[in-house]
Order: sequence, then C-alpha cells, then structure tokens
Amino acid sequence: AGATGGRLSWRAAGDDDPQRMVREEVPTWCARRGFDSSRLAVWGWSMGGFGALLLAETYPKWLRMAAAFSPAVSPGDAVFTGVEKLRGTPVGLWCGRQDNFLSDVRALARALPEEPVRAAWADGRHNFGYWGTVIPDAFALIGAALSPPRT
Repeated sequence: AGATGGRLSWRAAGDDDPQRMVREEVPTWCARRGFDSSRLAVWGWSMGGFGALLLAETYPKWLRMAAAFSPAVSPGDAVFTGVEKLRGTPVGLWCGRQDNFLSDVRALARALPEEPVRAAWADGRHNFGYWGTVIPDAFALIGAALSPPRT
C-alpha cells in the first residue's frame, strides 16, 4: 500500500494527519482486503524517505523496518532530533554519490543509535534512475524483515 505526505510533508495540520493515516487507516484498509497487516515496514524516497523515518520515530518499534532512498534530511530536522527513537527498528539507507543529500544521509547513518542494516552509497543522483537501481536490495531487506519467524 502506498501513501504520500503531500503538501504537509508528513506533518499534521488540523484534521489532516498523514502519519495517523498510515498508522491507523492504511493497516485497516489492507486488513479488510485480506492482507496481513500485523507485520509492517515503510520505505520512501526523498521527502517520502524523510516521512518513513519520521513515522518510525513517531511510533517506536511499531515497524519491522524503515528503508529510505535519498531521504530529504538535514541535521537539526525532526528526523535527526528524534533519531534515538529508531533504536530497535532496523533502518536501511541508500543515497547516490552525486546526490545533494549524500553528506546529510551519511551523517544520519552515523547518528543512528544502532548500525543501519544497510548503508549504501553508489553512483547516482537524486532521481528515479538511481532509486530504481536500489529497489531490489531494499525490497529484499524489507521482505526478510516482514517474513514470519521460522519455527
């Protein structure tokens, strides 16, 4: 299922709360359609990557993983100030070496309370050309995080 933070950039404004929608409404919609909503992960690119990380911080340990491609983060923003809340949530970060966010994403990787499950920096810019190259790696990690425990 997908969602967008839209013009609010993942912040609540009045009755419009993108994080609440993802936390409360999306799992309900998915469950009504027969999907297992007991195991959840988030991923996003650019501002969506920021939103995925912010959601994981807002609801600590609710998600099995948060993955972000070139997240639009910078030191001092909400993701950096709440980074300790990511303890216990596996985080994967990908960013192209020619992306303007690279130094900030690397700083975020260093600021995480635990080592990221993946921190990958390959040639690429802040665009779908780059993000398309990292989707297989990210989805493999997300798939593993969502897999039921072996008995």
